[in-house]
Amino acid sequence: MSIKLDVLAFAAHPDDVEMSCGGTIIKLVQSGKKVGIVDITLGELGTRGTPETRKSEAAKAAELMQLAARENLELEDGRIGQSEEEISKVIMAIRKYRPDIILANAMEDRHPDHGSAAALIEKSVFLAGLKKYPLEGEILDPWRPRAVYHYIQDRYIEPDFVVDITEQYEKRKQVIACFESQFYKQDSKEEETYISTKKFQDYLEARAVSMGHKIGVHFGEGFTSVRTMGVSDITSLI
Repeated sequence: MSIKLDVLAFAAHPDDVEMSCGGTIIKLVQSGKKVGIVDITLGELGTRGTPETRKSEAAKAAELMQLAARENLELEDGRIGQSEEEISKVIMAIRKYRPDIILANAMEDRHPDHGSAAALIEKSVFLAGLKKYPLEGEILDPWRPRAVYHYIQDRYIEPDFVVDITEQYEKRKQVIACFESQFYKQDSKEEETYISTKKFQDYLEARAVSMGHKIGVHFGEGFTSVRTMGVSDITSLI
């Protein structure tokens, strides 16, 4: 089913969006915007959990965030590239949801899939706007969003702008907790991983505090933009 979205967030893996820009998405929904997430892979190479559990966790997070849409392209985890199949699937999602703004993975990060997904999205966004770019078996009008913004993930990247998520922070924590197979859980018997430790949980909070500090608020989420952004009213900036 096609739904016109205000914002569409792409993620290399289920949970990328939640721990990087979940507060921003919650804030957008609370303001009346229609927001969706497209997960590119099932995260099947992850040490903990299974594709089935991660699908279930993603659905719980989507319900909690009150998303208008969520789907998974089921491309190969660990092998994100720019093949014709991958580009076509991303273009199909862009043309299907016709978002004004796209949020995408960090351009460079600890997990190589994140940078690869960012590059895939950037290329697909351009091609999605070309009238003559074909999609086999699909009749969807060309569409190109007004902007693509990249959320910041594990490695620190200086943001181009920061969103105040102070009021949304507690709900963001609840959304991240939906992915209990992946993140810290005190009584978990699963093998410990880089992101399942209490240390990583504390790091996520420290990052939000650090980003918030940059704009004089308690918690924030940072984003970067490939192109220069413009504003029509400087008094709206904080």
